[in-house]
Amino acid sequence: MIDEAPITIDVDGTPVSGVYSRPADAAGTIVVAHGAGAGLEHPFMSGFARAMHDEGFATLRFNFPYREAKRRFPDRPPVAIATWRAAMDAAAARAGEGEPIWASGKSFGGRMASMAVADGMEAAGLVYLGYPLHPPGKPEKARDEHLPGITVPMLFLQGRNDPFAIPNEQLDELVARIGSSATLEWIQDANHSFEVKGAKRPAGAIGASLAPRVAAFIRAHAY
Repeated sequence: MIDEAPITIDVDGTPVSGVYSRPADAAGTIVVAHGAGAGLEHPFMSGFARAMHDEGFATLRFNFPYREAKRRFPDRPPVAIATWRAAMDAAAARAGEGEPIWASGKSFGGRMASMAVADGMEAAGLVYLGYPLHPPGKPEKARDEHLPGITVPMLFLQGRNDPFAIPNEQLDELVARIGSSATLEWIQDANHSFEVKGAKRPAGAIGASLAPRVAAFIRAHAY
C-alpha cells in the first residue's frame, strides 16, 4: 500500500489540493498535472502517479484552481503557470538536496508545464502525456511556438490516433525542430486518453502502463 498524503498548495492566496507520496531512497520527484476535463483524483492520474512511486520516484499531483472550484473551463495561462510554480515549490520543499524535480502533465496540464518552463520555471525536464498540439481537426492552430526555446529534456508520449496530433507528421516535425533535447515515443493505435480500440483496460491501468517509459527516460537523463 502506497502512503499518499493530502496536501494544500497556496497559489497566490488560493488554496488547491495536492497528493504527495515518497518512496524510500527516491531517485527524484515528478510533479503531475491533470488534463482539462478531469482532476487529480482521476484514475489515470492516480494510476500513473502510483506506478511512478513503484518505479522509485516521489510524486506530487495537484488540481488547478478552476478544478478545485468545480468550474468547467480551464484557467488562463497566467493562473495555470502560477499554479505550476507553486506546485514545483511544494515539491522542492519536500525533496532531498539536489534532487531532480520533473514536471509532467496530461494534455492541458503538460502544455501549461511547458509554458511555465518557457516562462522561467526551473524543472529538470518535462514529460507530456499526450501533448495537445492543436485542437482536433485544426492542425493550422498549432500550440507550439514556445517549445523550440526549451532546452531541458522533454519526452512526448503520444497516441497515433490522438486527434490533437493528427497528422502525426506535424508532431514529428516539431520534435525534429526542437532538436536533441526532445524525444517522441508514439504509442500505436492509442487515442488521446491512451485507450486502444479492442484492448479495453481501466484508466488506472492505462496511466500505470506509461510509468516504465517515463521512469526509463528520467533515469537516462539523470545528472
